Amino acid sequence: MIYRGLVCLLLATLAWGQAATKPGTAAQTPPQAQGPASGAAPAATPAAKPPAPADVAPDAAVITLPGVCDNPPADKSMAADCKTVVTRAEFEQILAAVAPNMAPPGRRQLANRYAMGLVMASEAHKMGLDKTPKFEEMMKIMRVQVMSQQLQQALQEKAGDIPDKDIEDYYHQNAAAYDEASLQRIFIPHSKQLAAPKVKLSEAETKKRQEDADAAMKAEAEALQKRAAAGEDFSKLQQEAFTFAGQKAKPPQTSLGKLRRNTMQSDHAFVFDLKPGEVSKLISDPSGYFVYKMGEKDTLTLENVKEEIHNTLRAQRMQQSMQSMQQSVTHLIRRNLAGYSD
Repeated sequence: MIYRGLVCLLLATLAWGQAATKPGTAAQTPPQAQGPASGAAPAATPAAKPPAPADVAPDAAVITLPGVCDNPPADKSMAADCKTVVTRAEFEQILAAVAPNMAPPGRRQLANRYAMGLVMASEAHKMGLDKTPKFEEMMKIMRVQVMSQQLQQALQEKAGDIPDKDIEDYYHQNAAAYDEASLQRIFIPHSKQLAAPKVKLSEAETKKRQEDADAAMKAEAEALQKRAAAGEDFSKLQQEAFTFAGQKAKPPQTSLGKLRRNTMQSDHAFVFDLKPGEVSKLISDPSGYFVYKMGEKDTLTLENVKEEIHNTLRAQRMQQSMQSMQQSVTHLIRRNLAGYSD
């Protein structure tokens, strides 16, 4: 059809409008097309209970728009011959192009939007809007957008074509990342909760009081680490740590379950080098003191993490491709638009 380009523009406009909807609010549904008024083409009326897709033949009509065609006849007695029909096969081609994984409710919404777009495009064609310079410029923009989307899809597919050897090499080069271990941990606060002083203290006295309390907390943390290394129960030591700190809250669980090395924060990851049953040195970071105990330790097999590595490599390769293009674009923009200011 001559006005299919207009349909692309209208659908893109509807999609942009939906994307611009604020979070938490529903996108506006296009109004239903009215019946023929002043020669306007009527919109299709959706069936109350549509049949299941499997029951619809590929060449069966799923959208029928009477009065919508490229060249409506001047003779009104032949108006019945002017209609647009979209078959199931044609609509599924549209789905495959714009949203191949769309859920059934979304497909019906897309059908409604596409039908509305066809009706509006027909009216725009009658008005000659597809003959204007603005239309030509917008079609150029739409072509750029579609080509960009096609390129991204092609790059995704190419990035996902990863040989098994690359996955195996990555696994061996990053084997430490797939270490898995059962860990216990004691958390000791840096600061002690102090009761309100019975007499008013000066600023210097208040500071000294808190410094002394913090020093006592550090000494307690060091003592707890030594007791943990001597084999005392971690849950018991965790409770003592919170009691000494004056914490009213329930202390955290000491068992962390199975963790991966790469899930630990960087300055704690060294605990994965401990032997089973070994207790770490006292770790201090801005959030507090920590003591770990290594439990059972193992390394996940290649088969266990093959899909994970595949996704990692695909993301890396896609990012490299996009960054390469972005750098060249940024260079050209800076060079050619130097005369423009924000």
